[in-house]
Amino acid sequence: MEDKRYFLEIAYRGTNYHGWQIQANANTVQEAVNLALSVVLRKPITTMGSGRTDTGVHARQQFLHFDVHGELENKDFLKRLNAVLPKDIAALDLREVRPDAHARFDAEWRRYEYRIYFGKNPFEEGLVWQYFTTLNIDQMKTAAELLLSHRDFECFSKVKTEVNHFECEIKSVYWEQKGQHLIFHITANRFLRGMVRAIVGTLVEVGKEKLSVNGFNEVMASKNRNRAGSSVPACGLYLCQISYPKGVFI
Repeated sequence: MEDKRYFLEIAYRGTNYHGWQIQANANTVQEAVNLALSVVLRKPITTMGSGRTDTGVHARQQFLHFDVHGELENKDFLKRLNAVLPKDIAALDLREVRPDAHARFDAEWRRYEYRIYFGKNPFEEGLVWQYFTTLNIDQMKTAAELLLSHRDFECFSKVKTEVNHFECEIKSVYWEQKGQHLIFHITANRFLRGMVRAIVGTLVEVGKEKLSVNGFNEVMASKNRNRAGSSVPACGLYLCQISYPKGVFI
């Protein structure tokens, strides 16, 4: 029987983890998933995720791929895997894919949300950025739309990062207000390290009326991280959706 490749869909609360990717002397989501898969399948398993999430960042939908000898039955496998995974990581779905399918490189679009909560709520602790200052949301919405007219986002990237270029194609971006929640939605083909949190931090400067809408546009044109706002806390950021072409799945 030949090896088969599977995409595993998971969700996790990132509070207790130093991000997705395995690193020395740190508790990571990938390490926890690899260990659980190895226990269930009784052999060492390594995974490749659709992308990194940083320390404290959550995921409502993350995909990873791994290879295994033989066929896995979806419901039984997910039940056994969830019994082994930590309580803050859940296996949602398992799908067989082409042998050359790649969780990272085949992803077409990724969608993130950033959640701000106006006020204090103990039930939201660690899951939102609890914020206590009035913001000009209309100005933030206007400024956010300018992101669609740019391709180079070096000004929102962490300075020490290994990338060949800073270009991203943003498909959609908008703010949504639901009661005391203010949610930033952004979908793009790729994201730079720290990009979403830096964008939100700079848009909050617009909301505080410390930066004009034109000033926000000038920050993007400058390609200078020092001109953008501070990164907002990781606890409000969620990886929400990964989109793949239909031909990936069997």
